[in-house]
Amino acid sequence: MADGKTAGVRRRPKNRKAQIAAVAAEAFSERGYHGVSIDEIAKTVGISGPALYRHFPNKYALFRHAVNELADSLGAAVDEFDSGDDTDPSDTLDRLLTATIRTTITNRRTGGLYRWERRYLSKDDRLQVRGKMVAINRRLAQLTAQLRPDLTASDYVVLSTALLSTIGSITTHRAPLSNRRLQQLLLDACHSILATPLAPADPDSGEPPTKSGLATSNKREVLLHEAVLLFDAHGYHDVSIEEIGAAAGINASGVYRHFPSKADLLATAFHRAGDRVAMSVESALTESSTSDQALEHLVDVFVRLAFDHSELMSVYFAEIGNLPKAHRSDLRNIQRLNIEEWARIVAELRTDLSAVECRFLVHAALILSLDVGQVMRFRSTESNRRRVQQLMLAVLVGNRSESGEVLRP
Repeated sequence: MADGKTAGVRRRPKNRKAQIAAVAAEAFSERGYHGVSIDEIAKTVGISGPALYRHFPNKYALFRHAVNELADSLGAAVDEFDSGDDTDPSDTLDRLLTATIRTTITNRRTGGLYRWERRYLSKDDRLQVRGKMVAINRRLAQLTAQLRPDLTASDYVVLSTALLSTIGSITTHRAPLSNRRLQQLLLDACHSILATPLAPADPDSGEPPTKSGLATSNKREVLLHEAVLLFDAHGYHDVSIEEIGAAAGINASGVYRHFPSKADLLATAFHRAGDRVAMSVESALTESSTSDQALEHLVDVFVRLAFDHSELMSVYFAEIGNLPKAHRSDLRNIQRLNIEEWARIVAELRTDLSAVECRFLVHAALILSLDVGQVMRFRSTESNRRRVQQLMLAVLVGNRSESGEVLRP
């Protein structure tokens, strides 16, 4: 009888906390902090809400744990393959890049957490996670310095940022590709980045970038502009209609005369960004006679767009999961069509790659423009823009020899 009772006891799995963390990380990555509820996570794991709270006291603690776990896994992979012996920095860097790529592929469905951490972590927690990523960035920069002694300290930061951005870009979309082929594609792109001849940098004045031009008096445009700034700084869910109205100098009821809801403001921002990207593609095609010219024109226009409208483009790439369903499908199609046009041009120049592989490189180049631009604080100087253009082209078509092989530093 006792044995029967013992057999009927339902024991809690020893890895329950890890199961909860894995489910939560994927959900947060897909929809952001505010788009996920504790009950949803608990249901997916197969437990009750109170049972989940035995492992994590609240949703924020779970989110913080998920972000730290992701950063720790990346740091552990780098440490495991870093011998500390830099007698051959090229081999050491290849090991670290391969380890980073493999870990990112393994965590591809949760890597989107990095899109959200700066918005939703507290200042102290954000600094802790940022410190872990800075350590990885610094190690890559140290090895790059040994391979490219002709560059400056700021150049090494730019290159290491471009490397991590390219690798991390696979977490922003779900295009399928075998792990083996994806690993080689990313490694080749990293080699191209490392061999990129960067244009001379402008001296840094230490002053933040300033936006020039006359202000509009159109209240609808003012509201849209202020909403985009707030969405970028704090995340869509942490911004209220009252805050948007206050930033635009009107009350909440005045906002509703121009936009039925906050969601409509976000959808309008997406349409604005999508239209600008689509116009850049059309311009590149109509003003070019070769694929080379078209791609260079595309990259030039997009970099100007990224630097001059950095907040809008950041929202365009980060907040699509918060769009209302009525808009989300159409706007995803707009994004997809823009990517397809870029990939078609790249495919004409990279006959060694499949259409899917070209799309991966396009995603990487577009995300790189924003990540490296952020390091440059989006100071829209000719030198900064040119350096980002060089890095984007390196990812898309590579630094190649006459025989077509990817050049390595």
